[in-house]
Amino acid sequence: MSSNRRDFLRNSILGTGMLATGLTSQAASLINETSADGKRKISKQQFNMCGYSAPKLDKVRVGFVGIGDRGSGAVERMTYIEGVEITALCDIRQGAVDGAQEILAKAGLPKAKEFVAGDLGFKQLCDSNLVDLVYIATPWEWHVPVAVAAMEGDKHTAVEVSTAKTMDECWQIVEVSERTRKHCVILENCCYDFFELLTLNMVRQGVFGDLVHGEGAYIHDLDYWHFNKPQDEKMSDGAYTKMWRIHENKRKANVYPTHGLGPICQAMNINRGDKMDYLTAMMSADFTLKNRIAEKAKEDPFFQQFVGWDMRGNMDIQLIKTNKGRTIMIQHDVSSPRPYSRIHMLSGTKCFAQKWPLQHIAFGHKTADEKMMKELEEKYAPEIVRRMGEMAKKVGGHGGMDFMMDWRLIDCLRNSLPMDMDVYDAAAWSCITPLSEWSIANGSKPIEVPDFTRGAWKINQPHELTLKGGGTTGVKDLKKGGDKQLGI
Repeated sequence: MSSNRRDFLRNSILGTGMLATGLTSQAASLINETSADGKRKISKQQFNMCGYSAPKLDKVRVGFVGIGDRGSGAVERMTYIEGVEITALCDIRQGAVDGAQEILAKAGLPKAKEFVAGDLGFKQLCDSNLVDLVYIATPWEWHVPVAVAAMEGDKHTAVEVSTAKTMDECWQIVEVSERTRKHCVILENCCYDFFELLTLNMVRQGVFGDLVHGEGAYIHDLDYWHFNKPQDEKMSDGAYTKMWRIHENKRKANVYPTHGLGPICQAMNINRGDKMDYLTAMMSADFTLKNRIAEKAKEDPFFQQFVGWDMRGNMDIQLIKTNKGRTIMIQHDVSSPRPYSRIHMLSGTKCFAQKWPLQHIAFGHKTADEKMMKELEEKYAPEIVRRMGEMAKKVGGHGGMDFMMDWRLIDCLRNSLPMDMDVYDAAAWSCITPLSEWSIANGSKPIEVPDFTRGAWKINQPHELTLKGGGTTGVKDLKKGGDKQLGI
């Protein structure tokens, strides 16, 4: 078992996520530090980033790296938040940067400095003195290289999900964040969904009693996005630049665990009083993707390049046991023709809640009716929803949760508040990808989930998202409005 795990770590470090980053030698040295039982030698915590309040920033100068569906939406949302200056834009496509400049012009804001210099253009942005925060919405393979460059360049960073692809990358962001004392925030918007926030506050207020079990998922038929062909030879447009999303489906793992897992971990105080101990994973066969590729290839020769690929199965499932004895189930399926679902289920000794397919809260066998639901929402809506909820709905972004996520990020930086989602969360939630890959490849054998806090989870305190509405940051005049339903 240990030799298999060591081989897996070697292959995942050297074969995944290391392209064009210049980190191959470092990865090799990390493998050499692997002990005889296959476990990586863990350094001591350099500085505890959980609960850390960085020095206050009156103005937050933001640079965006990656301006596709998610990046362009984030640029627009940030134009509404007081105290934000959008000072830099970076993408491999001039057209994407031009589109972001149009968003700024429409909002009456000055043009941002442009960085369009190939795959490594982000390094110039991260080395500049133009920004305080680097907002990363690139394809996944570039998340950690850009985040590391930002933190090494003395900038905070916020990274789209999933933050990291390999175990080495998970440890890398933790160690760099601790050393530089720069935040590395995972941009998990589902943690700011109104129902997730309601149930989180109910957990905090003791309504659920002791949490026993949680379930989360990313079940989303991505057929359109998988086969949204670019319009030029450089494969530089389309929903997923260079068709990177279909490339990711060659990996037999839960490559996108955090939408379902993040809110469950927050409710269970993972890294803040509890931790994930181990997981086991399995995956179904592929019943659709290979067939769809063959169908598309008959319609368009462009898709012939993907014929014969050994694709991931439809459904993969992870079962996780926590140190306190709780259980978590996470599901991932992006190729079955079924309704969208994140499940979001919490089961406690006193209360039960689930959002998908129906949103309901129950006490024993009694499910809350419409009147009771309204009473629960009025009593337990957290302060951030009371303060920002209606504004967030007007600005938009998956019903408003995207805007609340961005507003909260800026408000924490402007008022020296701890982050709701820190680098340990980014690593712990993202590491499900390589761990599930290992377990699936080894007959669903259980595998230990690393403790990225190195024991600090025993003393770390839960974040105060539900108790305080934030600092003094306001919202600019809401003229444009609208809700983009992209990328979730």
